[in-house]
This record gives sequence, structure tokens and C-alpha cells, in this order.
Amino acid sequence: MAKPLMAKATAVWLVDNTTLTFKQIADFTEMHELEVQGIADGDVAAGVKGFDPVANNQLTQEEIDAAEKNPQHKLKLKFNASAVGEEKRRGPRYTPLSKRQDRPASILWLVKFHPELADSQISKLVGTTKPTIQAIRERTHWNIANIQPIDPVALGLCKQSELDAAVQKAAAKKAREGEAMTDDERRKLLSTEQSLGMDAETKIPTAIEGLETFTLSESEPEETEKKFDAESLFNLPDNPDEDDEDER
Repeated sequence: MAKPLMAKATAVWLVDNTTLTFKQIADFTEMHELEVQGIADGDVAAGVKGFDPVANNQLTQEEIDAAEKNPQHKLKLKFNASAVGEEKRRGPRYTPLSKRQDRPASILWLVKFHPELADSQISKLVGTTKPTIQAIRERTHWNIANIQPIDPVALGLCKQSELDAAVQKAAAKKAREGEAMTDDERRKLLSTEQSLGMDAETKIPTAIEGLETFTLSESEPEETEKKFDAESLFNLPDNPDEDDEDER
């Protein structure tokens, strides 16, 4: 189902002017039901002016009346011929101005920890251009010395599900090409949930590799532990002053 214009403002209007359930409003505006409840409680969208979907040709009053009578009824967006094809428009992801300065850090993180991702995938995830990605890959970016890698999910530039989907797609492509993958690469290509569910691998340091099979030779007897009794431990030498008194 297509999303209505100004979805949050539309939800505000529906909460204030109808008796629709939170779920009906959430399904229509593609919001979470708890978020709609927060609007009703005044915790969400404070100060947002309601957007009338009837006056703006997105809903009919008959559709609202039918949904109010039947809680199971789902609101249907009114057909708008001018909006046909809008959801298929392609282009770079829009990034708010406040977060655009964080894109180089997220690109560096993706290049460092997920080198299997193609430039087109990184561009789609964080909304950047291929020349910028290439400059960071080759460390020719003008500010490369001051860029620190930061997870794009933590920066809010993409969702964890989107990152996992891109990594899984890269894994499938690599598998089709028949390239051999190391254990580290295979772990990187897993989603976050799968990676966290895996058992930790036991690795042997290179410096002591091979020592796990080392055994003592039969010709070299093991050193036996010395046994001590209490008397030998506490048998202290006589006091020299006492010996002098005896001689006197």
C-alpha cells in the first residue's frame, strides 16, 4: 500500500478527529502502533499540525465511516493518478544536513570491515557518490587523516536490516563466483543475528602452534615432588644462648 503524504501529520489529524483504532491509523500511515498511541498521549509529534486527508484528496469520508464501524477494516488510500510511479523513482538516499558530515566516517567503516561490499551498495546504504567512496578506499580523500571509522547504523545513516541485506547479497555473489573464503571473511558476511549466535572459535597463537601435541619423552622421567614432614620443617637449630648456659 502506498504511503500517504505527510504521514505523521495525517496520523495526528486522524487521532484528533476520528474514532479509528491505533492499529488502523498505524497501518494506513505506515507507523508503529505505539507511535500512534504516543501521539494520542501527547508524547509524540507535539506541535505538529494535523493534515486533513479528506480535504487533501487522500481519503474519502465514506472510507473513514466504514473503518470506524468495523475495527478490522483497513483504510485504503484514494487513487491519485499524478502519484503513479513516484515510489519507483530512483536516486541517491537523502541524508539530512546534520548527518552529511558523518558519511565519510561511515564509508571508511564499511570499507574497512566489509570490503566485500561493492561501491554501489555502499552508495545506496549511506547516500554518497562513487568518487567519494573511491577516494576513501585509496586514502586520497582530502580529510582522510582526520576520519575515524564509525558504524553507519550507529550514526543513523542506515538500518541494521539494510546493512545485513547488503552483506548477505555480497555473500551470495561471492558464493556464485566460487571464490574461496577464509573463516574471518565468512563471519563478516553473516548477518548480525547469525554472527552473535555462533560459538567462539578457539585459535592457537602462531608462536606456540604445534605445542598442543607435545608430550614428554618416556626416557626423561618426570621430576617427582619432594615430600616434607612436619618435623623436618619445624626442626629449628638450638638457641646458642641456651648452649652457653649449659656449659657454665
